[in-house]
Amino acid sequence: MFGLATPWWLLLGLVVVGLAAGYVIMQRRRHSRAVQFANLDVLDRVVPKQTNRLRHAPIALLLVGLILLTIALAGPQADRRIPRNKATVILVIDVSRSMNATDVAPSRIKAAQVAAKKFADELTDGINLGLISFAGTATTLVSPTPDRSATKDAVDKLQLDDKTATGEGIFAAIQQIKTLNGVLGGDKGAPPARIVLESDGKETVPDDPNDPRGAFTAARKAKEEKIPVSTISFGTRTGTVDLEGDRIPVPVDDDSLRRIASLSGGDFFTASSLDELTKVYDTLQKQIGFETRRGDNSRPWVVAGTILVVIAAAGAIAMNRRLP
Repeated sequence: MFGLATPWWLLLGLVVVGLAAGYVIMQRRRHSRAVQFANLDVLDRVVPKQTNRLRHAPIALLLVGLILLTIALAGPQADRRIPRNKATVILVIDVSRSMNATDVAPSRIKAAQVAAKKFADELTDGINLGLISFAGTATTLVSPTPDRSATKDAVDKLQLDDKTATGEGIFAAIQQIKTLNGVLGGDKGAPPARIVLESDGKETVPDDPNDPRGAFTAARKAKEEKIPVSTISFGTRTGTVDLEGDRIPVPVDDDSLRRIASLSGGDFFTASSLDELTKVYDTLQKQIGFETRRGDNSRPWVVAGTILVVIAAAGAIAMNRRLP
C-alpha cells in the first residue's frame, strides 16, 4: 500500500491532526477570553493591530515533523541498486578475419581487446566471467570464474581465423553456463546468467541462421534456457580488410545481431569506435553487475522529521520562552 511496509502506522497521523485542531481551538478560546474580560479601550491601545504570525511557526514545524516521523514509522520502501553477490557472464567475441578491419582504430580486434579487458576489470566481484571466441568454430578460452586475470590474459591472446559461426559461439556459452549451474546445484537454484556477444558481421557457417546450429536457433535456445544474449554490433559499414592483396568490404551486420538479441530476450547495442564500445560495456556492467531490490527507505524521513522537531523546539524557546 503506497510503498509502505506497515501502513497502519499512518493512523498516528490522526493524533497529529488532533493536536493541530486542539491548538487552533486553544488559540481561539484564548482570544475569546481576552476580549471577554479585558477593558476594550485599553486592549485596543495595547494590543498591536497586526498579529505576529511567526509565533505559530514552532507549532507548525512541530506538526510537520511529527507527520514525517509518522511516515517513517510506516516503513516507506524504495528500489535500491546493490551489487550482485553472484551471477554468470560469458563474453563471446568474434575472431573472424573481418575483425582485422581498421575502420575502428587501431583495428576492430585490438579495440575489442581493450574494451573487453576494461569490462572484466570493472565487473562486480561476485560474478563468474567466462570467455569464448568464435570464427569457423567456437573455442572456450576461459570457463566461468571470478579470476579476472585469466580472462584478460586470454583476451590478449585472441587469434583471427576464417569464417563466422555465431551460433556455435552462443551454443558453447549456453553449455558453459549449464555446466556451472550443475556444479552449483542445478538450474532451479542457479544464479542469473547473461551472454554478451560481440561481432561485426553476418554468420557464414551455416548459411541459414535458422539451421539447427545457426545463430537464430541458438538465440531461441538461449531464450528457452532463460539466458538473454546481449549483442554488440562493432564496426562501421565502410570497413574493409586486405585479403591476399584485395580490399574486401566487411560492413557490420546490425540486422542479424539485433535479431539475435530480440529472439533471446537480450539487448542490442552498436559501437563504431573504441569509446562507443567502452560506453556499451559500461552500460552492460551496470545492468549485469547490479540488481534492484526493494527495501527500507525510512532514514530520510526520520532525519527530516527530527530536524524539524529540533528547530520547532529551539524556535519555541527563543520566541515564547517555552516549548510549544
